[in-house]
Order: sequence, then C-alpha cells, then structure tokens
Amino acid sequence: MAHVEIVNVTKRLGTTLAVQDFSLTVREGSFTTLLGPSGCGKTTLLRMVAGFYRPDRGEIRIGGRTVNDVPPHQRATAMVFQEYALFPHMTVAENVAYGLRKRRVPPERVHKKVAEVLALVDLQGLDDKFPHQLSGGQQQRVALARALAVEPEVLLLDEPLSNLDAKLRVRVRAEIRALQRKIGKTTLYVTHDQEEALAISDTVAVMHRGHLIQVGDPMEVYYKPRTAFVADFVGIANFVRGRACGDAVEADGVRVQVPRSRLPSSAQVTLVFRPEAARLWATPPAAPNVFPAAIVGRVFQGPVARYWVQVEAWVWTVDVHDPHMGLLDGGIYVEIPPNRVHVLAE
Repeated sequence: MAHVEIVNVTKRLGTTLAVQDFSLTVREGSFTTLLGPSGCGKTTLLRMVAGFYRPDRGEIRIGGRTVNDVPPHQRATAMVFQEYALFPHMTVAENVAYGLRKRRVPPERVHKKVAEVLALVDLQGLDDKFPHQLSGGQQQRVALARALAVEPEVLLLDEPLSNLDAKLRVRVRAEIRALQRKIGKTTLYVTHDQEEALAISDTVAVMHRGHLIQVGDPMEVYYKPRTAFVADFVGIANFVRGRACGDAVEADGVRVQVPRSRLPSSAQVTLVFRPEAARLWATPPAAPNVFPAAIVGRVFQGPVARYWVQVEAWVWTVDVHDPHMGLLDGGIYVEIPPNRVHVLAE
C-alpha cells in the first residue's frame, strides 16, 4: 500500500526551481532512497514531506491524507538531520526525551520510552553522557533514537552518515537498515552516495535538476539505467555511441554485437557496460566482442584491480577481481559479453 504519495510537486527557492513536477509513491514499510548529486532537489523534497517547506504546486499525502497545510509537529513524521542537531547542553536521555516532553507525554512514560529506544539503538548505559562525549556513530544513533521516540509513521533521514569516516559509515548504514527492517517503519532516505543507496534501499529514486529520472530496485537502476545520466551517476559505466546494424552496433572502429531483441528501432544508440562486465585476456578467446587493447592506466585497490584500456578511439574502464596473481601490463584483449551490454536509444 502507498504510505507517502508525492503528486506533481513543484517548489521554487528564490530564483531556483528546486523541484519540478515530481511524483513518487513510497510503499508502506519500505526503505526508499532519494539519490542524486548536490543541488538536485532531494533535501528540498524531504523537507516538504516533513512540513518545513510548502509545495508551490502539487500534493503531499501521508496515509492517504493531504498534508500540504499541516505543520511539522502535527505530521506523522520525524526527521534526522545531516548535522544531527543534538542539543549540546542536554544529556543523551534529555535529547531523546525532548520531542516527548514537547508533546506533554507523562514523565513516567517518557522515562520508559527513552529506555526502550536507547536499547533499540544499542546505547544503553549512555543516558547521562553529553553529545561531545560520544563518537560520531553514537551521536548519529542518538539523533535516530530521538526521532523514533515520538513513534512516527514515516522516518525521514537527510544524509545522516555524511559526517562519518568511510569504515564507520559502512557499519552504521548496515545498523540503520537492520533497525528499519526490525521496526518496519516507512523510511525516506536522502544521499548522494551511490554505493550507500544501492546497499540499503528497497527502492532508489534518482533525481537530477529537480526531476525524477528513474525509480526502481537497486539492481534495476544499476544494470538497466533509463538514461546516460543514471548510468554514469550510479556507479561507473563505459559508453559506446554508434549506429545499429543488424545484431551489432558500429562505432569508431569497433563493432559490438548485441542481442537483436535489445536493439531499438532507432539507428543511433548508446551502449552501456559496467567495468566488472568486461574481461581481460592475455590471448584472445573464441568469443564475440573481443578487441585488442592497450593498458593506459591501472590502480590496485585490494580486492579489485582497475584498468583503463584503449580500444581504437575508446578508453574503457575494466575491473579484475581478486588480482592476487599480479597486475597485467602491455597489450591485452578485452571481451565484452553481448548479454552484459545495455542499450540506450537516442
């Protein structure tokens, strides 16, 4: 069932058209991520759902009820901000209790609820600590606990991991996802981190310049991008623009075979394939789409070696997993399996 519905919403901030004719349905209990580059309108959209901004046009519905004119404290939402917005003069318990006290919840129930949510986010025993005494990951969980304490129907998270270091970010995002599955809250999450969005989402909504470009599950968005922008923004992609001829595409010295069913009726197409889809060989295999190539760059990344290889006028990125036998050098061959090629019509 639809829990949050954003219907043809437009919002201008000053002279900037931040969100343009945007529509999205968020299923009840799902984890949906708004993904896009800085300035694409994703935080503006989240703030409209929270009630901090009012749409210029369109409707926002929560649980079937239009909430355009409903103030934030009367909506069934709670928001975790990028900077956490913890009160530095309050203890952990006081921060978590703040929203409950504002709602005039009886003190005995406040105490019980604070204990429950601190246990839920694994912060037992830190009730009397102040924010400056906590690690970044602990502060993030306090902000999450404060949002959960008011028992929202919809949880809104605005880039909550951006202030954490890389390893901690991976750990905390897994904790957030596990917690969301446990409590079953409908969650709308904002990030510009593609890996983060793919790792934790049920649904990814890709935004660009205020528009919704594509909605789908992570594998669909990654392997079947609707546009070149989505392909390029969500991960790394190789592009080959050329002319469809039978069961292949010809482009600047290369002829790439593609399953005929994937080729559209338009003559000009763009082929997309991911670095992990291609293969490198010292000697040419008996397979379609094998091209002699020269390595023009490489970098060792532990579990992956990334190569930049030149084939005619094209430079493609190719990943080789588990390169424990050593790095390749000199002339090699690149294989692009036809079934790993995605086709975009012009």
